[in-house]
Amino acid sequence: QVHLVESGGGLVQAGGSLRLSCAASGRAFSTYGMGWFRQAPGKDREIVAAISWTGDSTWHADSVKGRFFISRDNAMNMVTLQMNSVNPEDAAVYYCAASRGNRVITSALMSRGAYDWWGHGTQVTVSS
Repeated sequence: QVHLVESGGGLVQAGGSLRLSCAASGRAFSTYGMGWFRQAPGKDREIVAAISWTGDSTWHADSVKGRFFISRDNAMNMVTLQMNSVNPEDAAVYYCAASRGNRVITSALMSRGAYDWWGHGTQVTVSS
């Protein structure tokens, strides 16, 4: 019922910034918890950040805390990931995901199993 399309990926210089966007279809977007995940070649998909349905509460992984910031604009059906001070370890395919049953920040929202819909991903490459 929800289609997610990521954009904004590409090549960024180490230390630079990049902003990823996720456009969502559906009128119920504002009722879903949202998350950003990333997956590097040969590695498991890991959660990067999550945001509650209202956008008033966020969570960021230790690896990106203080550098990456998740936000959402429910009026625009959009969730974003602002990436600052990127490093080569940040290179990965980034996915946005929507959770129908988990709308607030809890441990459940940190699990891949909590998410019902996924985007196709956008590639982020970091040059040094």
